[in-house]
Parts: sequence; C-alpha cells; structure tokens
Amino acid sequence: MRPYTTCTGTGVPLLQANLDTDVIMPKQFLKGIDRQGLARGLFYDLRYDASGVEQADFVLNQPEYRNASFLVVGPNFGCGSSREHAVWGLLQYGIRALIGTGFASIFRDNCFNNGLLPIALPADLHARIATLCARPPRNLLTVDLVSQTVTLSDHSRLPFRIDDMYRENLLHGRDAIAATLRYSAEIAAFEDRHWNRSPWLKPGT
Repeated sequence: MRPYTTCTGTGVPLLQANLDTDVIMPKQFLKGIDRQGLARGLFYDLRYDASGVEQADFVLNQPEYRNASFLVVGPNFGCGSSREHAVWGLLQYGIRALIGTGFASIFRDNCFNNGLLPIALPADLHARIATLCARPPRNLLTVDLVSQTVTLSDHSRLPFRIDDMYRENLLHGRDAIAATLRYSAEIAAFEDRHWNRSPWLKPGT
C-alpha cells in the first residue's frame, strides 16, 4: 500500500448527501477478476450519458476540476453496499483523500485498509473548504497526515484527527495484513504455547 504523508492537489466539491457505493462504482464494473479499469467506472452514470459521452455539467468533467486529488463530499458518503471496488476506483482515478462530515462505517474502513484517507470535519470547517473549492483557482489544498492538517489556498490550516492505529498504518503504507505481520513473532510464540498445552489438537498428530 502506498504510504501517505502529505499531498497537494485540487479539491472538488461533490456535496450531494448519501452518495452510495452503487453510484460511486456501478455494478457493471464489478465483473472483472482483478482491480484494473475501475477509474473509468468511477461515478460512471454521472460522468457519462447513455452513449458514453462525457456530461459537461458534472463537476469532474469540468476543466478546472480534472486531475483532482481530493473530493469534498456530502454527509454519509459511501453508504449502501460494502463493495470495496468503490474505494479502488477512487484511488485509481487519483483521489488521495475525502473530506466530509461523516462516512458510512464499512466504506470508511475500506478507505483506511486501502490507503485512501477519509477526513471527517465539523460542519463549519467542512463548509469553509467546500466554499473555497467551489471557487477555482482557490481550490488547491494540502493534506498533511503527519501534522493532521488541511492547508487551504488562503494559507489557513484546519486540524483534523485520525485514529492513531489508522494513522500509523497509512503513514507507513501498511494494509491489514502488513499490520498483522508486525506481530508475527508473538503469533508464532502463542501458537507454540497453544500446541504445547494441547498437542492432541495439532493437525497431523
């Protein structure tokens, strides 16, 4: 997993409430046997019309918001089904962090487990960022996970807080498996104690 320390890029306001994972990554993009090609599927039914032509009024298709690094999202973003493809598609598109007031819990966990940073802010701070991002070229943001701040184009810095475990894993690029393997020696010692206490349970004995 790619380590996350700091990232500077364009912030895009996408403030519709309750944008669910079926909208983020429509079902027709779940058929593959790997994770490839999901960037095109991201918000597909909003980005394209029925013939596959870009819809000019959708924010990600507007010139000032292309190549975005951050989405400033509405409440309960990522609700609906638990499909991890939604997070994979956001990452493949180039999104490094989501800035909202709250996220659906399974989606939030999927973000942390794949290296996408979900930042939940109080409503007033979220509104400040959304207002600036709606006024290009003032939509340049820097998200710093080391200091846990978002720096706006007016140079103000807004604090956020991430759970220490998730923060450390993101800083070091550790997914759930890598985080567990840090304790491989302790796990092996526990197994040895377990088999010594109950040898009749050990497979092959």
